[in-house]
Amino acid sequence: MTTINTTITRRDFLSRGVGAALGVCTLGGLQQSLLRAAEPPTKSKIRFGLATYTWGKDWDIPTLIANCTKAGVFGVEPRTSSKYAHGVELTLSASQRAEVKKRFADSPVRIVSIASGERMDWPEPDKLKAAIEAAKAHLQLSCDVGCNVLRVFPNQFHRDVPREKTIEQIARALDELGAFAANLGQEVSFEAHGPAGELPTMRAIMDRVTQRSVRVRLNCDARDAKGEGFAANFNLVKNLLSRIIHLHDLNATDYPYQTMVDLLVKANWKGWALAEMGNTVPDRVRALTEQRQAWETMIEKAQHA
Repeated sequence: MTTINTTITRRDFLSRGVGAALGVCTLGGLQQSLLRAAEPPTKSKIRFGLATYTWGKDWDIPTLIANCTKAGVFGVEPRTSSKYAHGVELTLSASQRAEVKKRFADSPVRIVSIASGERMDWPEPDKLKAAIEAAKAHLQLSCDVGCNVLRVFPNQFHRDVPREKTIEQIARALDELGAFAANLGQEVSFEAHGPAGELPTMRAIMDRVTQRSVRVRLNCDARDAKGEGFAANFNLVKNLLSRIIHLHDLNATDYPYQTMVDLLVKANWKGWALAEMGNTVPDRVRALTEQRQAWETMIEKAQHA
């Protein structure tokens, strides 16, 4: 006896139903349009994570993994300095770095970026050289713990130093870091931070950078909407975006978060949006969960716009 496969996919069902209603056997233009309208939009590849800046400051690695898992947040960015309980620091030995990598690899949470505080604006040559070398060491750390992105700052302009000179200096420092990063399979995530971090200035710096491994990180500052407005400033760096952006309080009204999300989705950006929270709250896991849910609501709205 011949067995007939009666499994019908959702698309088959829609196709047959629409075809019957229209009295056609082939997919004409109108029928195809109806099918496309019935299908859900492609799911965004943007993911939500946590920067340990404040909310993860006193969480060691097991606690960080456990709390992020509870909150449904599966990407983290350790901030480096002696103040953080996770201990992801330059001082780690090779075996300790391997252990950090294994802990995250064995969990549902991954390290998606390392946040250094190194800045490329120092007018003093010795301080600039030290910052570049420290950033290179952080790139190696990032590689060793299974990550591939390092955050650095432009930071600021200085009295008695021409603005153009600082812009050129930052660009040359980024090129040096970018060449080093490329050899390790790393990205230098250049964050829009400090007085030199306005998006038009970031674009002016990037116009002088030749290394493709250097990318721009949005930092969700209200000044992003200055001048010709948010969309115009976003478009200046849209094609230069890092795999990481930093978010702050998604409930704040002084930043056009939904507009940013709309533009990111439209641009098919596929990185990690990390909550870098400066406030203190009594229940950080609950608050992180709520921030994730707010972000996902914005993504859903953008996809159906």
